[in-house]
Amino acid sequence: MLAAAPKVAETTALITNDGVIIGLLLAILGLVFYTHSSKHPAFEKFYKFVPALLLCYFIPSLLNTFNIVDGNATAVTDITMDYLLPACMVLLTLSLDLKAVMGLGSKALVLFLTGTLGIVIGGPIALLLVSLVFPEMLGGAGPDAVWRGMTTIAGSWIGGGANQAAMKEVYEVGGEIFSAMVTVDIIVANLWMAVLLYMAANSKRIDARTGADTSAIDAIRAKVEKYEAEHVRNPSLRDLMLILAVGFGVAGFAHLLADWIAPAIGEHAPYLSRFSLDSLFFWVIVLATAGGIALSFTRARSLEAAGASKIGSVFVYILVASIGLHMDVTAIVDAPKYFLIGAIWMIIHASLMLLVAKLIKAPVFYMAVGSQANVGGAASAPVVASAFHPSLAPVGVLLAVMGYALGTYMAYLAGQILRVVGS
Repeated sequence: MLAAAPKVAETTALITNDGVIIGLLLAILGLVFYTHSSKHPAFEKFYKFVPALLLCYFIPSLLNTFNIVDGNATAVTDITMDYLLPACMVLLTLSLDLKAVMGLGSKALVLFLTGTLGIVIGGPIALLLVSLVFPEMLGGAGPDAVWRGMTTIAGSWIGGGANQAAMKEVYEVGGEIFSAMVTVDIIVANLWMAVLLYMAANSKRIDARTGADTSAIDAIRAKVEKYEAEHVRNPSLRDLMLILAVGFGVAGFAHLLADWIAPAIGEHAPYLSRFSLDSLFFWVIVLATAGGIALSFTRARSLEAAGASKIGSVFVYILVASIGLHMDVTAIVDAPKYFLIGAIWMIIHASLMLLVAKLIKAPVFYMAVGSQANVGGAASAPVVASAFHPSLAPVGVLLAVMGYALGTYMAYLAGQILRVVGS
């Protein structure tokens, strides 16, 4: 019996076969890593200023920008999010020192909440500033009023897709303005993620300049690296098969439980949907992470010595490349007024976080992960966290879960302020 053919998306893009797209992404990742490890002076000089992880994100975005691949039509990103991300979370948490992670202190929480506050107040401020140049932005009362559309961005940037959909219904957002704001959401959020990945690659230099206390983070890194040095071994075929079995096995079990839990909550406790607890994706990520943490207390932890987190990191880079497929930088010219609002909004969010981080002498890690837990949620907060170190990925998940819980309430508050400003 012949295997199913790779999906071919209905699109005008040059390449529509998902099999080819996956091959392209892996080839790009291979090229980046090959050149990054090269001793050629030109490459060494180039990568001194341009982080490899940023290229893994940016080059795939060019495929989408120039319509070589349609990032919105391909199933590649859905596949990586649904299957690689949960397995990745299991493998990155196998060697977790939960006590050390919990000992990171309150600064991560403070910056996460600062990021939430920046989004709540940033939208209304951005709308007021842009209205000085484009006064027609204010005074809308119908379903396509600008302020209504902005409530969906607030929902997305604090909680995620479920909260965005909730704001669309709560504030009766029209289809035309919603489509425009979804584009703003995707482009601005992805550009900001690129900035955060750049900051992750240069975190030591940034922390040294700001005088941040990185002792807690350094302790986790040192502990993980010490464990690896003492137990590392060349992985056998058995080791690799066990790593994949644990990663995808736990992820599969998480999918199984999520398929039961999410619909049950939606049917029997619909009031919990305000916390996104009826979301399948939410439960898959939470359960997969919990499974990895549980296994870190068992003999399965020994798989880290055979490279469990390295395989998890491979999945992270594939995730980054697939996320990059959704960015089209030329879309900014389609609705410049809306993108101006989005850019100012994100600058306010970022500026407030940088200010608070400097005041409390927090490492850039706390700022980056706190921001991405708001703006990107569980899909990308662990990716940004693991860019600092694979052992820190669970911090991104923990903060993103808080984002889900706060999302609807804080986005609703932002919407009420936007209503006053924009009506």
